[in-house]
Amino acid sequence: MEQGASALYPNKYNAPQRPGMFTGLRTAARLHLMSKPQARVRVDFLENCSIGPGKIALLEGIERTGSLSAAARQLGMSYRRAWLLLHNTNQAFAEPVVELAVGGKDGGGARLTEFGRRLIADFRSFEKAVDQLAVQHFALLRPTGRAAPGQAVSLPPRRALASATRTTSKSGSRSR
Repeated sequence: MEQGASALYPNKYNAPQRPGMFTGLRTAARLHLMSKPQARVRVDFLENCSIGPGKIALLEGIERTGSLSAAARQLGMSYRRAWLLLHNTNQAFAEPVVELAVGGKDGGGARLTEFGRRLIADFRSFEKAVDQLAVQHFALLRPTGRAAPGQAVSLPPRRALASATRTTSKSGSRSR
């Protein structure tokens, strides 16, 4: 028998009253109450010309920080990877998305072009529309949250695993 939302959310803010309140519910019921379908979007224009959440996040980071290296750090990616993604994106379109200034007295930097801002806005608008379509089309599905037999279990990111396996020797230096 399924409990009503008022039984699960007894306070006026429609939020659980204590941590672990959902512990007794079946996984499917928890997923139903706590999630909705979401789509990850990547748009391919040509074979070597695409835009997706990673490149858009990098462009948004550049807009926030004014720096490619700072944006890369915020996203946890190497400067080289960020530079390659940005270079690919700048080359892929008729107009550049970012203008780069080489270091010097002012330390260089990166600035989104008007086309880059429009690309971000258009992508986010499209992404929102696709998410709304996903909710409309898949709202009645009830995922269990269980992995199918033989399906891989999701693991933490590689960086988290690497830092968890590092140990400190007697001399205080790190070893792997």
